Amino acid sequence: MDKNTITGLVLIAILLVGFSFLSRPSKEQLDAQQRYYDSIAQVQQREADLKAKSEVALANEGEKKTVDSTSLFFNARQGADSLITIQNNLVALSICTKGGSIFSATLKEYMGQDKKTPVTLFNGDDVSMNFLFYNKKETIQTGDYYFNEVDRTDSTVAMRLSADSASYIDFTYAMHNDTYLIDFTIHAVNMEGKLAATNNYVDIEWAQRAHQIEKGYTYENRLSELTYKKMGEGTDYLSANKNDEKEIPEHLDWIAFKNQFFSSVFLADADFEKTKLVSKMEPQGSGYIKDYSAEMSTKFDPTGKEATQLYFYFGPNHYKTLTALDKGREEKWELNRLVYLGWPIVRQINQWFTINIFDWLSGWGLGMGIVLLLMTLIVKVVVFPATWKTYMSSAKMRVLKPKIDEINKKYPKQEDAMKKQQEVMGLYSQYGVSPMGGCLPMLIQFPILMALFMFVPSAIELRQQSFLWADDLSTYDAFINFPFHIPFLGSHLSLFCLLMTVTNILNTKYMMQQQDTGANPQMAAMKWMSYLMPVMFLFILNDYPSGLNYYYFISTLISVVTTIIMRKTTNEEKLLAQLESNKKDPKKMKKTGFAARLEAMQKQQEQMKGNRENR
Repeated sequence: MDKNTITGLVLIAILLVGFSFLSRPSKEQLDAQQRYYDSIAQVQQREADLKAKSEVALANEGEKKTVDSTSLFFNARQGADSLITIQNNLVALSICTKGGSIFSATLKEYMGQDKKTPVTLFNGDDVSMNFLFYNKKETIQTGDYYFNEVDRTDSTVAMRLSADSASYIDFTYAMHNDTYLIDFTIHAVNMEGKLAATNNYVDIEWAQRAHQIEKGYTYENRLSELTYKKMGEGTDYLSANKNDEKEIPEHLDWIAFKNQFFSSVFLADADFEKTKLVSKMEPQGSGYIKDYSAEMSTKFDPTGKEATQLYFYFGPNHYKTLTALDKGREEKWELNRLVYLGWPIVRQINQWFTINIFDWLSGWGLGMGIVLLLMTLIVKVVVFPATWKTYMSSAKMRVLKPKIDEINKKYPKQEDAMKKQQEVMGLYSQYGVSPMGGCLPMLIQFPILMALFMFVPSAIELRQQSFLWADDLSTYDAFINFPFHIPFLGSHLSLFCLLMTVTNILNTKYMMQQQDTGANPQMAAMKWMSYLMPVMFLFILNDYPSGLNYYYFISTLISVVTTIIMRKTTNEEKLLAQLESNKKDPKKMKKTGFAARLEAMQKQQEQMKGNRENR
């Protein structure tokens, strides 16, 4: 093979590789192709499901013709599949005659994404509830039978599953005005001998596909989780970020299928036991957030002497609304735990301070953007003494820096590091300055600042409230929409998030000016990281609620302005003169606890060093 042939083959190979690289499909094309295959798979799955349902329906028809006519609820195998509506001033429920269970739940005072139609938590095939009763011959699954309505009013209805004219099981739903709580009772009448007397429980199967109710899938998904309350203990939950399931050996007071701002909760007076919970992720764009299911048992008296008392809550995750329902049974229910308010100390601050101040300001009729601004100002005023103390500690360190530089020049060698440290700390001790003096005030103010940060994403009051360019403070403000997807950022840019990032960079700049890092490479690396963090926040918080980014922005902006004002109004020459005066007059100087402990440690180190040299 000659040189020209080899060259030609190499060029052909380069052309082939280049052509394959240039002609490879884009990410959008690959996504579209994947959606195409997915749609084919969904159609095939749908056809298989319909075929299976048809086979089951044919089997059921055959069963209806051949089933033993002595079956307990034989006459209830056939009936009219219709919906019965009951409602109060807050909630409208549709109850299906087949199964006697709730078919849909609509919240009248809250609007969906279109801001025109009320929020529907679930509807039709999105929900199922099946109760299992037992006798010696069979398992009775209520989902297979038709109920008849009795004793119906606008807000109550009894659904009856009849064995005969005198023997039946009633499901009674009762709603009351001004509450999202629905009473639900199961009562057996004249069922002795028809149900197994030894089975003093009923098994329950409950499932619901949670709709995506808010605009932002990512953040709603993060706050949508299957939550439950253990009897005599606190709440727990399944993972919100992956498919998860648990079998719970403990008794439970309630189980909640939770969205970001709304929940469907099932509660039992006699507790749930033998519980299995499952939470599955739903893909973005499907119109759903999670697929929840629960299997459990609760007390049931087949003799009918005592009814099984249960409750449903279909409503908002609003702290005071849920707290009102907890009244009188705080240890039993604690439904207000559905509103996440942060870690224990932060939660206490939100419970007793943030929520009450927020409600007080909201009562003035102000827009939510102004309420958040005033809330932030109040918080900054509360923490200002700690902020001032932290700043003054930093200022004292700054005015003493020339003296520290002289000590550094005095001990340039690495082996003199111990002597240099001792002399530096001795200098601080002489002037009554603690290097850790600003840490405690920062720790004190941190939970207060974090309280509002935790409260804002859970505040349903911000839902669909507009401010400036943001049309909904409870979700992201898409100030710029991109025609493509940017990794880690998404397909939009939040202006409040961008403003928050810029103010954080400015805040970092002013903080660094107070702490001259000099040529120390470790401090230079920390300085670089301090500037990198705000940029990372741009990518992390771009999908977060605009109200949260707005709070973070104005909070940081106030910090920057406060720092500038304190720097301008602090006369560092007078501050140094005051420190010199304190040094000359020991009565004015208070040795800090840190300085005293450090001095004791230094003496101990010197003693140990002397002991080693004497050996």
